[in-house]
Order: sequence, then C-alpha cells, then structure tokens
Amino acid sequence: MTRKYFGTDGIRGRANKFPITPDFAMKVGMAAGIAFRRGDHRHRVVIGKDTRLSGYMIESALQAGFTSVGMDVLLLGPMPTPAVALLTRSMRADLGVMISASHNPYDDNGIKLFAPDGYKLSDEVELEIEALLDADLGPKLADSPALGRAKRIEGAQARYIEFAKRTLNRAVSFEGLRVVVDCANGAAYKVAPEALWELGAEVITLGVEPNGVNINKDVGSTAPNALIEKVRETRADIGIALDGDADRVIIIDEKGHVVDGDQLMAVVAASWSEDGRLSAPGLVSTVMSNLGFERYLTSIGLTLERTPVGDRYVVERMRAQGYNLGGEPSGHIVLSDYATTGDGLVAALQLLSVVQRAGKPVSEICHRFEPLPQVMKNVRYAGGRPLDDDAVRAAIAKATERLGREGRLVIRPSGTEPVIRVMAEGDDRDLVNDVVANVADVIRAAAA
Repeated sequence: MTRKYFGTDGIRGRANKFPITPDFAMKVGMAAGIAFRRGDHRHRVVIGKDTRLSGYMIESALQAGFTSVGMDVLLLGPMPTPAVALLTRSMRADLGVMISASHNPYDDNGIKLFAPDGYKLSDEVELEIEALLDADLGPKLADSPALGRAKRIEGAQARYIEFAKRTLNRAVSFEGLRVVVDCANGAAYKVAPEALWELGAEVITLGVEPNGVNINKDVGSTAPNALIEKVRETRADIGIALDGDADRVIIIDEKGHVVDGDQLMAVVAASWSEDGRLSAPGLVSTVMSNLGFERYLTSIGLTLERTPVGDRYVVERMRAQGYNLGGEPSGHIVLSDYATTGDGLVAALQLLSVVQRAGKPVSEICHRFEPLPQVMKNVRYAGGRPLDDDAVRAAIAKATERLGREGRLVIRPSGTEPVIRVMAEGDDRDLVNDVVANVADVIRAAAA
C-alpha cells in the first residue's frame, strides 16, 4: 500500500502549504499520539526542531494535537535530529518528533517521528497513523481532566554535548587541532562548537547566527564553498560541515578539498576493523555509493551491503543483519553503537579521533580510494510509468551489458519529485557518459 502523507523521511513540504499547515500538524499530533497511546501510564512526547521560522508554528500546532489526546509534551527547542532520537529513549518518552526539512531551504519544513526506541517509524506504523489522519478523531480525544501538559526542558543541549563527547575514549583530546565548523545556521549551532571546544580543539565557527530564514543558505553540507574558503584562510586542519538538522556531515581537508560520506565511512570502517569494533565484517550503504569504495572495502577484507536510497533503509538493513556501521555518500553516517540515526557531529568526532591518533593530515587520512567516474542525469516526467516501456527496458539491458562487470547502472524514481534518476559509473568515463546519455534519452522519449 502506498503511503499518502509520509515520504522517505517523514512528512515534508512548503511551510504553510498542505501538508505543512498548522491545522494538519495539529492532526498529526493527535493521530500520532493516539497511535502511541499504549498502556495506562502517563504518556509523553519529546519535540525538537531546527531554526526555521515556521518551526514555531508547527511546534505549537503539534503541541495542541498531542495534549488534546492526553500526551504530555516535552519541548527541547533547537536540537539536532539525532539528539531528539537520543532523548526520546533517554527520557522514556512514548514518541519523539523532529520538526525539520533537513538540508532544504527555510521555506520548507517537515515532521519526523521516532518510536520509543529512538528509531524512525516502520512503514506499517506510518500507515496506521495515515489511517487516523483520514478519520474522525473526535471520539478519541482525551476527557478534560486527562488533557496533556507541556513543559520546556532545560539543559537538553548540555545532555547531548555530554553524550557526543562520551562516544570517544576519555583520554582523547583534540588539543592542537584547528577546526572550522559550519553549522548551516541550523539545529547544531550551539552544540557542535561547544562539544569541539570542550574536547580541546581550537574552534572557528560558520553558520552559527540563525535568524529563521538563513538555514542552509550558502552554508552547510550542501553549500561548502564558504567553509572551503575559511579553512584555507585560517589554515585550519579540518572543516566540518553539518546540514540544517545535523544528521549529515561532509569534511573539508586542510587543502580545501571536499571529503564525502563514502571516504568517511572508509576511514571509520578501516579504523574499527583494526580495533575489532565492527560487529560484522562490513557495512551498509546505498546503491549510490561509489564502486571504488566497494573495491576498497574488498581489499581490506570487508563487504558492502547496498540498500535503496534513504538512511531509514540503511538502518533497517543494519538492524536486520547485525551491522554497526552504515551510511550514505551524502554524509548520513550511522554508528549504531551510539545512535539510532545519522549523527553528523558524532561521525566527525570519530574521524577527528583517527586523525589525532595517526598524527597525519586529513587529506592523507581521508583519501582511501580513487572514486570511479560517476555520472547522473535527471529525467522529468509528467506522469505514467516510463520505466515499464519496452524501449526503456531494452535500453537499460543494453547499457548494463555495455558496462559489464566493471561498472554499474542505477535507475530510480525520485521519492520527492517527478524525476527519474539515471546513474552509471565505471572505469571508462567516456563509456559512462555515453551510457547515461543514451538511457536518459530513451526514458525522456517514453515520458513525452
């Protein structure tokens, strides 16, 4: 069954346009509260948000919805997504909510839900909530004496900072490291610089002056140019770029080069393998991870499990098959010994600990493999199912044959827009370009 409101990462859209409106957000609070109102205890929900202007509106609407069904609301204020997942478990809440549209511009927003164990909801639970969203909830509202209360939690940021620091051995210190951290004017604008400073680093900040509309604007993991310039200007050892809700990270080395999630996972995988910390001989990533990364893992005796795009699918595979490391090239790095979702700050701390221990520059530590040429084109379509067209199927089969065992072809519809993404990679750049162009042309013709 297709989900009506939930996408690959919660409910998302333009702020104050359906479904990110106050009336619908209130109903989301009511429906999710009812779905997780299990047992006779006093129920509670933890709500965090990033720094978007619309966060105030959505937070108040959710609060009204949850309290109307008898749930107590614990308000965290601006906090990273992984911190909300952590505190949902730590505070024994029945549900966790993060109000964020991640790396999107400020005029988008979204609602992410976490189960009591801190993991994102399963498809089955999301479908249960969707059924409630389309139902009359009047009979399920709490009686007047059973209405919920709301309370703003003080010290939540300090709790997350302490958690992040404790993911490292107590003897680890970043003294002597000059770090530029770009918080995207988002949820980590206080906690990330503070954690790094407490660990001994010399910290230079970017993107730590949120005003409600500048989140992700020319800063953060999707816009690294400002960080690159600052790293070069200050001769820093490393640049750390988070996104708006701090569940992803990219690194800038001391030369100003971007280090993506594949290279970061390679560093952590090699380090954890040497230290005997991998719970399984490999890791989990998506179909978008570079073939060069997979070859590197094979060379050090590790395997790569691939999933569809989306960190929720990575986490599901990790849990099902016992892996404690996974992620995406975009910088969602999941370290399940510590977190239930991607955590940009914790991933950066793990990398810094490897750098400090090795005493080598980031450019050397983070260059584990040469990425293979990878090309992607997006083909827009108005409707229908162009991938079912016979000519498209034939083109895909021919392209796969041309690439052979030394390449990969990935065709996937976007989960957020009417676009089919055509990606190929291989040792021969000209061949990869030609394959992608040919398949995209055939899909475009079928979609016309």
